[in-house]
Amino acid sequence: MTTFLYDLSTTGAISFLDFINDPNNSFTRRLSEITQLRSRLRGFLKESKRTDGEKDYLTIIKIIDDYLPYLQSVMNCVNDHELELKFEPVFSWRTTLSANFLNNSPRMTLQSLNAEHASSLLTYAFAHSNLARAIVGSLGPYEHDRAISQAEREAKEEQLKHATSHLSRASGIFTYLSETVLSELQQSASVTKFKLPPDLLPEVNAALSRMTLADAQTLAIRKLLSKSFYDCNIAPGPPLPKSHPAPGLIAKLHLECVSLYSTARTLAKTPSASSKSSEDVSPELRHYLADETSLNSALAKKWLGIDAGENGGQKRGGEAVGFLIWAKKELQDIKDGGKGAALAKGEKEKRDRSLRKGKVANELETIDSWLKHYKKVNDTIHFQPVPSQAELQSRIPTGVSAVFSIPYVPQKPAFGPGSDAQIQKEQATSDQGDSMSGSSTYAGAGEYY
Repeated sequence: MTTFLYDLSTTGAISFLDFINDPNNSFTRRLSEITQLRSRLRGFLKESKRTDGEKDYLTIIKIIDDYLPYLQSVMNCVNDHELELKFEPVFSWRTTLSANFLNNSPRMTLQSLNAEHASSLLTYAFAHSNLARAIVGSLGPYEHDRAISQAEREAKEEQLKHATSHLSRASGIFTYLSETVLSELQQSASVTKFKLPPDLLPEVNAALSRMTLADAQTLAIRKLLSKSFYDCNIAPGPPLPKSHPAPGLIAKLHLECVSLYSTARTLAKTPSASSKSSEDVSPELRHYLADETSLNSALAKKWLGIDAGENGGQKRGGEAVGFLIWAKKELQDIKDGGKGAALAKGEKEKRDRSLRKGKVANELETIDSWLKHYKKVNDTIHFQPVPSQAELQSRIPTGVSAVFSIPYVPQKPAFGPGSDAQIQKEQATSDQGDSMSGSSTYAGAGEYY
């Protein structure tokens, strides 16, 4: 299955020289440089919007990598009064997570450098996540290719690892936004009675952090299963190949995805102080979270059934049948439509739903094979009762994490307070002071009789 695809925002033109006063003429060149960097970001985002097919997300990440240290420098200089605002700057960005009747991205005017910082970080996280999706899309269903060599498979698994890393980084950026940057921005918005778009709400970014981490975990599961899938390409179904990881572990990994996706869905629907309606969040995002919750729930039950059948012995023969029947029912519900299927809008969502249905069809075929096997064994050998759904629910374990967010650590400012140049200057001044203090000493200094 693929990961969520974000529409990258675009932004309006602005010159830092227009709204910043440099009283000591210390940073005039730097203000020109940051204006050029932002102009480059604006131009590339605009060009990317017009480009059909795959976008160059890696270049967008690199441009923002260059821009953020400059933006942090300006914010630090303003806070330390080394630079002065002539007036509160107004930045314009198109929101991409807003529910909109016309299904387009409304442009929002955002006052303050903090809002610009938040919007840039948000685009940064989106680009990391979309790059992961592009990498995964380039791999194809390699684990089901009987002709692939071991070297080729391992190379593709390394790419899958890179994609997982980009998602973990995106999750860390969303967390940083939710817990650090947006809390201050939300306080300012509540004072000015300005309604923040869902893109800049702490609750929504907390949801995106969990969703992106769940996306990363699904890739980790795929990598973990790739060798065993290759080994059982000829005859999928029982028995499991020796290379197969423990089915109980795979079930727990899917259960953790269920927890992350469902929590994200709840957070995305939670009204905040500056946005009273959960309907502000795009239906596309909410549909994705609902669909992935359902899919991973069914896959977890599939693997719990296989674990009971392969490792549970006679006593768990009925449990194996019960979990597989439950998994089949949930997958059939997804195949028949699932939540909000009729509401799918746009080519992107329709394409993702088509891919999901293809995966569901394959999973149903596999489950039928396992269910037929375990039902025959239970009916002829084990003779165990099939537990009720309530009984099975009580036997579902807690999920396990295989991946974690990579915490976002802001880069050092390019100039001004906190920059390497400023730190070196302060160190040199301190050393010079120590040297001058030492030059006035005399023999016996500090000794008193």
